[in-house]
Amino acid sequence: MSEGPRQQTGADTPAASPAKRVRADAQRSTDALLTAAADVFATSGVDAPVRQITAKAGVGAGTLYRHFPQRADLIAAVFRHEVDACADAAPSLMAEYGPVDALARWLQRFAGFIATKRGLSSALHSGDPAFDSLPGYFQERFVPVLSALLDAAASAGHIRSDLDLAPEDLLRAVANLTLPAAEDDDPTQQMVTLLVDGLRYGAHTPDAC
Repeated sequence: MSEGPRQQTGADTPAASPAKRVRADAQRSTDALLTAAADVFATSGVDAPVRQITAKAGVGAGTLYRHFPQRADLIAAVFRHEVDACADAAPSLMAEYGPVDALARWLQRFAGFIATKRGLSSALHSGDPAFDSLPGYFQERFVPVLSALLDAAASAGHIRSDLDLAPEDLLRAVANLTLPAAEDDDPTQQMVTLLVDGLRYGAHTPDAC
């Protein structure tokens, strides 16, 4: 009796291709550099020595320059990375909290993002073409997120729905709240709470008689 086709065992399963391993390793290096650079920029400024960033990331200088040939490339990538992290927090907040609490928590997160990126502002306004697309990216990522949060809270009756308030205006207002609190976020967080309370005032909640 002849044997049928031999089934492939775990030992015969081909390993991940070298190209995939290289891509995964490169992504890990990039992520480590962006996280390290964000921390270093926050404490030492965007002109901090490269060795501070590479030491914190656990990679060599050659790896940094391979991914980011110019410092402006790294600064722009850090900004985009941090924008993405802030924007991507919204869905999990909406899943975990009620509509108005998710809105308040995300605005607090956004205020913290703006406060910690104050050190990047001079670089972003330096005229370097590497930064030209960043204002548009900021709007592209944050405006839809805030629109969704506002719509959910208004639909639930938790905030007023009769306000002629563009998401861009609210983002600008919260960003401006961070300006007086360069070293202490507490006043900013309190002001954001008051702002959200203002959005709630006069809302028709389901519990209202």
